[in-house]
Amino acid sequence: MKDTVTALEQDTTVPNREATGPVGDRSLKAKIGDYIALTKPRIIELLLVTTFPVMFLAERGVPEAWLIVATLVGGTLSASSANVLNCYLDRDIDKLMHRTEGRPLVTGAITPRAALMFGLVLGVAATLWLGLLVNWLSAWLSLGAIVLYVGFYTILLKRRTSQNIVWGGVAGCMPVLIGWSAVTNSVSWSALVLFLVVFFWTPPHYWPLSMRFKDDYANAGVPMLPVIAEDVTVGKQIVAYSWVTVLTSLALIPIAPMGWIYAVIAVVSGAVFLLEAHMLLKRAKEGAPYSVLKPMRLFHYSISYLTLLFIGVALDPIWYYAVIR
Repeated sequence: MKDTVTALEQDTTVPNREATGPVGDRSLKAKIGDYIALTKPRIIELLLVTTFPVMFLAERGVPEAWLIVATLVGGTLSASSANVLNCYLDRDIDKLMHRTEGRPLVTGAITPRAALMFGLVLGVAATLWLGLLVNWLSAWLSLGAIVLYVGFYTILLKRRTSQNIVWGGVAGCMPVLIGWSAVTNSVSWSALVLFLVVFFWTPPHYWPLSMRFKDDYANAGVPMLPVIAEDVTVGKQIVAYSWVTVLTSLALIPIAPMGWIYAVIAVVSGAVFLLEAHMLLKRAKEGAPYSVLKPMRLFHYSISYLTLLFIGVALDPIWYYAVIR
């Protein structure tokens, strides 16, 4: 899916431009590349990172291969739908921002009507795929993620409040629940804890990116927190959310319960995450210019942190399955 909303808008992929000129004159390969670019593949990769490992925890071992494939395909279709519809709705502000000015709807490579139909078809396909091949709980959660990202975040929050990424980030947490429900056809406390990990992780992941592109957001009239607040204020918020993220990740140990593999990964990767957040705040308090502030350092590590944490989520039950059992 979830604009980690994630992480839901960090993708800056420039579409294939091997053919220029009117839309009808473009090569088939270029058109396919444009449609793929609308789905924001890099964001989908991050969303699947939180879906796949949760299935191992829910199974307490290795799920059936067909179920993994069916769930990941459905999740990809769902996230693609949300991202395409986001591009459709944001095409007016995308043309005002340097990092998004190359998107297919801005360049005219794809018409708004075609993009809208593409996004809707993907959403219907995702719901039916998950409902018929996985279970209907996963299908409805997937549909809910699309609605949250498109309706709640893109339409309602993004252009109205600096807390847009906080509450809009709920959509990016849904893959955790989808992965769990795909295996158990239910939702548990363990799944909810991991949902909250992604929820609290989203601001310290996305706000550093917003610091990097705050001029873009300002030009487009999008009130991201770094646009309307000083770097120190943003840094304090990042530190606060980082601490809550790490503490929530540790809460999974007694609730799941988790073993030593997850515990070690959560503690070590979490400590580095906190260190990076505090270093960003320290540089902000010193009034460092952007070249020294380096918010993208935390942004990139936040992706590594989430990836490592969820690798731990998968490895812990695999260890139990392979060794203890």
